Amino acid sequence: MAKDITIFTTNTCSYCVMVKRWLTSKGLTYQEVNIEKNPERSQEVLSMSGALTVPVTVVTRQDDTTEVIVGYNLARLAPAVA
Repeated sequence: MAKDITIFTTNTCSYCVMVKRWLTSKGLTYQEVNIEKNPERSQEVLSMSGALTVPVTVVTRQDDTTEVIVGYNLARLAPAVA
């Protein structure tokens, strides 16, 4: 089960909205980091994901392992938060 979920987003990202809606529909809470409002965090998300795209969802599990999911990828996101 997920202990912490962080989503890196931008203002105009429609896939970001979809990930947030999906998580909310599952009753999951998350922290959002908008990299347009927090540009100093851009390098952090690039280092974790290797991608210059959003959304990037970081799921930290109860055992403190993390999984980084790039994009709207329910095939990876659903088991990561289960």
